[in-house]
Amino acid sequence: MKTSVTETFSTLDWGRVDLQRVPHLPVPPPGPQSKHWHDRCTKHFKGLSGQVKLFPVTFESGTGCVLKDVDGNEYIDFSSGIYVTTLGHCHPKIAEGIAKAAGQLMNAHDFTTRIKTELMEKLAAVLPGDLTGFQLYDSGTVAVEAGIRVLRAATGKHETISCFNDYHGKTYGAVSLGQIRSHVYGAVRAPGAHMVPRPDTYRPVWTKPDGTIDTDKYIEFYGQYLDKATIGAVAGFVLEPIQGWGGSVMPPDDFFPKLRKFCDDRKILLMADEVLTSWGRTGKFLCMEHWGVVPDVVTIGKGFGNGFPVTCVAVREQFKESFESISASSSYGGNPMACAAALISTQVIEEENLLERSTHLGNLALKRMLQMKEHHKIVGDVRAKGCLMGIELVKDRTTKEPFDKAGTLVYQKAFRKGLAWIPAGHILRMSPPIVMDDATLLKGLDIIDEAIGETAKELGYS
Repeated sequence: MKTSVTETFSTLDWGRVDLQRVPHLPVPPPGPQSKHWHDRCTKHFKGLSGQVKLFPVTFESGTGCVLKDVDGNEYIDFSSGIYVTTLGHCHPKIAEGIAKAAGQLMNAHDFTTRIKTELMEKLAAVLPGDLTGFQLYDSGTVAVEAGIRVLRAATGKHETISCFNDYHGKTYGAVSLGQIRSHVYGAVRAPGAHMVPRPDTYRPVWTKPDGTIDTDKYIEFYGQYLDKATIGAVAGFVLEPIQGWGGSVMPPDDFFPKLRKFCDDRKILLMADEVLTSWGRTGKFLCMEHWGVVPDVVTIGKGFGNGFPVTCVAVREQFKESFESISASSSYGGNPMACAAALISTQVIEEENLLERSTHLGNLALKRMLQMKEHHKIVGDVRAKGCLMGIELVKDRTTKEPFDKAGTLVYQKAFRKGLAWIPAGHILRMSPPIVMDDATLLKGLDIIDEAIGETAKELGYS
């Protein structure tokens, strides 16, 4: 009898990288074949991300924590497909589950299937508190838009409060919650969309006399803002637990408990956009669990299906009937392949203790990054929570002036040394798979350390 890979496979063993072989760069990247295929593709394909424009490599395959391009170059992956392949590339258990579902039933709109039922029950079991109502979608932006509709349906109000430098997607409603500026979205934000500052431990707006961040001042300002700048019809406060696009920006530990109380006192719902931070990325299924806070509405995505396009809106028990009044269903949400990807990803995280693994990697990375901060004066701040990490580059530690040019150079230099990762202006973002072994994590950070040193010297800051 043939044994299934799901019975014999170990994620942690599979995720190990042979550092005697990888990074492997037989051709200086981006190589000739990368350029050839990139030029052919971009003759038609437009609207590329900043990271592709800075380093136009053409990838061919991926296994675990390693990416391979069409020139045969192999890279350590510190991006996870921009926070998506949390369990590594082409995970055999997930691939097998998706293939099985695809061979049985690809889509049945929003009719019930066994695999969907199993996923619903698993979500209710692993999520904190009374988050027991769910709807499934195929992208983070669509989930955010649905979450906004739930806020409005549940409260009968229409205004929203969101935060500077948060990112929530690229449709009009989602963009109105964030910091993207583009004429294609119109001259104004969506009606009723308000924005306020949020605590940033490295760049605080309000501080105490001892220089530490004053979270109470932020909460006090939110109250003043609601009283003076809104019409008193705020349905929900929407924000990322940790800012991703903004640069892995961590809040102070007392912020979310105080914000939860503020929202409760004001009868405002709290919506956490966890498309980026959920499903093991920070060492918990939901990042909000780090602060013991249960949001009323939460969006889940990216690593939820480990690369398969599946997202979720989860709501607390008392609000789940709100889905009935928002035209919640979608063409692709909850199809059997998506449900298989999400269910198996969740099972793998549980069975192999990967939340603990993510936490361990974050602690290890933070120790190494603090060493970089000691050695390089252009490193202003370092942070990590699980496998969500960031290094902020500055021209001067006193003024904290952002060093965008250094960020670009470090990104490109590290990529040429065999590290595939994410740029964000002056902030270096890292999101390695949570199945990565210690030695590979440290090797990737060594590459970044070398790139920072070379950049500092080149720009006269060594």
